[in-house]
Amino acid sequence: MTTTHEVFNQGTPFTGANLFRTNRALRDALAFHAPALDTTRLDLLGAEAGSAAMQQHARLANLHAPVLHTHDRFGHRVDQVEFHPSYHALMATALAHGLHGTPWRGGTGAHLERAAGFMLFTEAEPSVLCPVSMTYAVTPALRANLAIADAWEPKLAGTRYDPRFVPFDQKSALTMGMGMTEKQGGSDVRANTTRAERDGTDAWGERWRLTGHKWFMSAPMCDAFLVLAQTSDTSAGLSCFFLPRWLPDGTVNAIAVQRLKHKLGNHANASSEVEFDRAAAWLVGEVGRGVPQILAMGALTRLDCALGTAGLMRQALSIALHHTAQRQAFGKPLAAQPLMKNVLADLAIESEAATALALRVAQTVDASERGDAHEAVMRRLITPLAKFWVCKRGSHFAQEAMECLGGNGYVEEQGEGVMARIYREMPLNSIWEGAGNIMALDLLRALRGRGVAEALAHELAPVKGAHAALDRAVARVLHQTDGTVDEGQARHLARETALVLQAALLRRHATDAVFAAFCDTRLATASDVFGLLPPGHDTDALIRRAQPAEAA
Repeated sequence: MTTTHEVFNQGTPFTGANLFRTNRALRDALAFHAPALDTTRLDLLGAEAGSAAMQQHARLANLHAPVLHTHDRFGHRVDQVEFHPSYHALMATALAHGLHGTPWRGGTGAHLERAAGFMLFTEAEPSVLCPVSMTYAVTPALRANLAIADAWEPKLAGTRYDPRFVPFDQKSALTMGMGMTEKQGGSDVRANTTRAERDGTDAWGERWRLTGHKWFMSAPMCDAFLVLAQTSDTSAGLSCFFLPRWLPDGTVNAIAVQRLKHKLGNHANASSEVEFDRAAAWLVGEVGRGVPQILAMGALTRLDCALGTAGLMRQALSIALHHTAQRQAFGKPLAAQPLMKNVLADLAIESEAATALALRVAQTVDASERGDAHEAVMRRLITPLAKFWVCKRGSHFAQEAMECLGGNGYVEEQGEGVMARIYREMPLNSIWEGAGNIMALDLLRALRGRGVAEALAHELAPVKGAHAALDRAVARVLHQTDGTVDEGQARHLARETALVLQAALLRRHATDAVFAAFCDTRLATASDVFGLLPPGHDTDALIRRAQPAEAA
């Protein structure tokens, strides 16, 4: 049997690369948006995220899924989730690199640097970035209740992860989640039935008691959550409440974790259903203003959906490039076969375009937080566009990258099949924080805002004349920015607007080869599968730009 089982013509795992140094698309985009940014911390994160140690933590965290303990052995209700130590190691790394609430206490470029780090960490493992992303998104919202913000915000930016289930004032760092979705409403949060009753006032402001449920509450071991509930004034609309796991008096809040979801995607993060039995919560903002607050937070988590998908695309591409360079087929490496070269080059273009658009959204956050009016308009416009288009492309991208590995890409192998894990994870970012239809409708709402058409025209003006197909597409898009597009055509407008923005960005900080190939395949024609680059494009140059050259 030993001679029949000789292993040859098999690739090696993709490991040991500095994910920042080898990602030219990311580095060039950062250099364009923030030429003075010190990338030392990103270089360190790139090395750590690409290490074998991080890959092992990712494998173990997914192999040993979290376990819910509703009661202790004496029958007391405890509602705690037990995670594998590797999950905590991943969380510790994410917080150490400031991917959660830290940017809100940083200076110029903090959000852009954090966005690049978020993409790099996603390549290692996306599961723990759910609580990390929510902590990032809710931090500014807390400022609508200054007492809570003063008590919690410093530790929401804390970089020493503390996994203990103890009161907030005993911890070195805190994480927060959100609880919006209920079983009867889904994206229609106005259909929520969780009730809030007044319960006095204390140092944290107006205290209320919540009774109801949440159908999805991801990362239930976060230290607190922002949730929506209906007050007795039903005409006022939903209100936003701060709901901690531990109360200020050191007792556990009345939040019952009913079960963990058995879901597609990563297995390391816990998603749960919860019930509130007169759980104590504090009002954040004004009564009846909960939905606008949630939309503001959702815009930040939607940014992370686009960043995360771009990161997963990059990792899938790197694995495909690494594998096809080693695997021999029909007398030469797979990567040297003309059809495979076309596919790999096309994937490289898509990956760079996703990185460009996602990072542009992050740049609007940085600039608009400093008071830039144009960037504030662009932030409102391109956040749903990036969430819609980048995340829609993710699953298709992962399937094609998996196909580059053949059957090996389809194998899980006790968590070592990274490509299979990426494929399972990809649909999440398209669904979470509003699926495609919600994003397309959000785009239509954004187009009704003041100055949006002018801002978009200004954004696209520098690339006029760069490519005939781009000029035609820009004209079509600008013609439809009058706010009269029918809802049934909103997806079509979202797609085309995202494409022209990606093309404009690639013109500014990618190579001429990348820009021309993107326009020829996404704008001059509408390719329905990857690998349809027409003759005349230098696929070797496109692949060289994307190569993860340091992989061992």
